[in-house]
Amino acid sequence: MPEKRPYPGPQGGSSDSKRPRSDDPIAAAKAAAAAKAAEIRARIEASRNKSNGATPAPAAPSFAPVPPVMPVTKAKKPAPKDEDERANPYFDPRLVNTARARASRGLLFNERGKYLEQGSKLRAQKRLEQIKKMLAQQARRAGLDENSERGFLVQPPPDVEWWDEALLAEKTYDCLDNPAKVNIDSEDSVISIYIQHPPFLKAPQDQRLIETKPMYLTPKELAKKRRMRRAEELKEHQAKIRLGLEPPPPPKVKRGNMMRVMGEQAIADPTAVEMLVESQIAERQETHEKANEERKLTKEERLAKLETNQQKDAQKGLYMCVFRINTLAYGKHRYQIDQNSKQLALTGITLFNPNMNLVIVEGGIHSINKYKKLMLHRIKWEENAQPTEIQAEKQKADPQWMKSVDAAGNMKDLSYNKCALVFEGEVKQRAFRKWGSKMCETDGEAKNLLLRNKLDSLWALAKNVE
Repeated sequence: MPEKRPYPGPQGGSSDSKRPRSDDPIAAAKAAAAAKAAEIRARIEASRNKSNGATPAPAAPSFAPVPPVMPVTKAKKPAPKDEDERANPYFDPRLVNTARARASRGLLFNERGKYLEQGSKLRAQKRLEQIKKMLAQQARRAGLDENSERGFLVQPPPDVEWWDEALLAEKTYDCLDNPAKVNIDSEDSVISIYIQHPPFLKAPQDQRLIETKPMYLTPKELAKKRRMRRAEELKEHQAKIRLGLEPPPPPKVKRGNMMRVMGEQAIADPTAVEMLVESQIAERQETHEKANEERKLTKEERLAKLETNQQKDAQKGLYMCVFRINTLAYGKHRYQIDQNSKQLALTGITLFNPNMNLVIVEGGIHSINKYKKLMLHRIKWEENAQPTEIQAEKQKADPQWMKSVDAAGNMKDLSYNKCALVFEGEVKQRAFRKWGSKMCETDGEAKNLLLRNKLDSLWALAKNVE
C-alpha cells in the first residue's frame, strides 16, 4: 500500500480535517457556494461601512482558500440561496442594504424667555396702536383736521383716465406723440373692428310699482251705483222668499209706524207693543255693531296692512330729506324725531353735535311728506321743560350740551332754536339700512361717519344754511 501524501498546511498531517478530493463533484459545488457566500457577505459589510462613514474593510479575494469539508447535514443551507441567485437574472447584490441609515435626531429645547419676549413685543405693539388711535382722536377734537369746505372742493383730474390706461404704455398723456407708446393698432390692443353692444338696462322709473287706479265717480254717481246695487240685492232676496228658500223677515216696526203696523194690538195693549218695538230696535242695533266688529281688523292685521302699504310706497320711489336743527337739548324733541321715523318706516340717522344737529331720513313719498310736516310745522322747537327724575338719571352721563338745563340747574333758553330743510330730492337706493343716532363731539367725527355712506358733503352744506 503506497504511503499517503501529507496535508500542505502549517500543522502537516496532525489536522483531523481532510482535503476533499478533486474528483468529488458534490464537494466542489459546496466549496464554490461557500466562497460565493463569503464574497457576498464581504460586499454587504463594505457597503454598510461606507454608508456609516467608516473606512470599508478590504474585500475578500475571490480565490479564498477552500474551507475544510463539513458534514453533509450542516452544508445544505447555502445551496438553495446560491441556486436562487443564479436562477434570478435581475438580482443585483450591489443594491442590498444601500439605503443610508437614519440618524437619530436630538431633542431641541426652546431657550429660556423666548415666549415671554414674544408676548412683550405683542403687548408693546398693541399699546402703540392705542396711542396712535388716541392721538388721532385728540387731533380731531382739537379741530386740526377740520375743513368745512372740503365737501365743495373739486378733486383734480387724474394723470390718465381709467379707460385710457390700457392704450398707453406710460401713466401720462405726454406719450401721445410717440406712436410706439400708444397701443391702438397692435394685435393685443383692446380696440378692434368688432362692436360691443352694452346690455339693455331698465330705467329706474320703469322698476317702480305702478298701480292702476279705477275711474273716479262723482258723489251723485256713487249714490246711484249704491242704490242700484241694493235694489238688485233686494230683488234677489224677495225671489228666494217666494220660492221658500228663505223665511220671510218679521215686520220692521219702528216708533213712527208702530200704530199702523200693529193695528188693533197696539190699541189694546200699547205698553206691550212699545216694549216689543224697543226690543226690536235694540236687537237691530246690536246686530249692526256686531257686524262692524267682525269687519274690524285686529291689531296685528292693522300693523301688517300698514307695513304693506309702506313697502308699496317705498317701491314707487325713494326720497331723502336732510334737516338742520340748532340744538336737541330737549329730550321730547329727540323722542318725537326717533318715534315718528320708526312709525313711518324711514331709515336714516340723527347726528348730535354741540354746534348743530343733522337729521337724515329716506323712504317713500307718503312717509317723507308726513315727516316734513312734523319737522317743519308740528314740533315746537322753542319749548323746553325741566327733566323728570327718570330722565335726569338717564341723561346723567350725557355732556352738558345735550341737557335741557345748564350746570346751575336753570332751564336753557331755546327761543333761537329752529329747524331748516337743507336738502330734498329723489335717490336711487337707500344709504342706511335702519334708523339710528350718533353723538359726534366734533365736526371731523361727523364727517368721517357720513363719509362711509358718501354723504359727507351734506355736513358742509348744512353748515352754510342759516
